[in-house]
Amino acid sequence: MRIPAFPALLAAWMLVTPVAAQQSPAELAQALQRKYNGVRDFSTDFTHTYVGGVLKRKLTETGRLAVKKPGKMRWEYVSPEKKLFVSDGVKVYSYIPADKQVIVGTVPPQDQATTPALFLAGKGDLTRDFTPSAATAPAGVPAGTLALKLVPRTPQPDYDWLVLLVEPGTLALRGLQTGDAQGGTSTFSFSNLKENVGVSDKEFAFSMPRGVDVITDSGGR
Repeated sequence: MRIPAFPALLAAWMLVTPVAAQQSPAELAQALQRKYNGVRDFSTDFTHTYVGGVLKRKLTETGRLAVKKPGKMRWEYVSPEKKLFVSDGVKVYSYIPADKQVIVGTVPPQDQATTPALFLAGKGDLTRDFTPSAATAPAGVPAGTLALKLVPRTPQPDYDWLVLLVEPGTLALRGLQTGDAQGGTSTFSFSNLKENVGVSDKEFAFSMPRGVDVITDSGGR
């Protein structure tokens, strides 16, 4: 079983600004959106754990994430299986070398960007696209971590809900979770974050590998 890939990759990453822990969920969502609006680019290492559906199998992967607004992302998985998901702001490329296949999709317009991952890259709006509510931080995160649950206002095929885990006082993102219709849960944790350092556009230029099948989002090859 593979961990769900690009469509369920998710998040929101914001700059640090003071915030009161007693804010309502709606106020916290607004504060996170303001922070997120100030980020131009960032890179970070990540650990992605997926606990799947009925069998509750647990799988863990690691990799590196780079983001640059508007609309550019690079999720590079390095262990245990190499995978690469790149958005150049116009097209999204999903490549798993073992499958010898590249799936090419289109980044949706600003007002249609409800996939959580796109918030990283300057698409969508937390307060417009989600209904916020309070949540309980899962076991294993630092004491005092704030948890904000976000349910998409329009039902989505890849996830049912998103929980942001943030540091009180600064709103630095400690982690996030998503849940899918099969009962699976994805958890991301981040380390070695570097913000607004001028990530190069070369990070988001996808070179088509030789000998792969190319499938477009319209189903063509």
